[in-house]
Amino acid sequence: MRFIGALICNAIALWLTTLILSGGLTVTAYENTDLAYVLTLVLLAAIWGVVNGVIGKVVRFVSLPMYCLTLGLFALVVNGFLFWLVSWVSGLLGYGLEIKSFWWAIGGALLMGLFSAILNGLFNRANADEDKRS
Repeated sequence: MRFIGALICNAIALWLTTLILSGGLTVTAYENTDLAYVLTLVLLAAIWGVVNGVIGKVVRFVSLPMYCLTLGLFALVVNGFLFWLVSWVSGLLGYGLEIKSFWWAIGGALLMGLFSAILNGLFNRANADEDKRS
């Protein structure tokens, strides 16, 4: 249940990110319907989770010296790269996220992380309140 909640929160965070950064980030659904658009957002959230969970851990470990040298600011570049990687993978599938430049990817990753943290925090808080009632 927690996985589905996190997936939905990430899909909503991606939708909010593409609304705010509509000049550089667009989502192309596999069909021209609202349901296909929502499913595309959920699929992109799943791709984001896999890329961030698997490749992200390796990239963050390898770039640990750069994190130390830049006092953590290199995380913006790493997260932008991972966001761009999601765009590339979804492009191979024939639908998904389109990013105009790497700077848009950095901005998108920053907003995506912010919205995702807020939504996951709200969702986890709601689950904790439900657990207390049971």
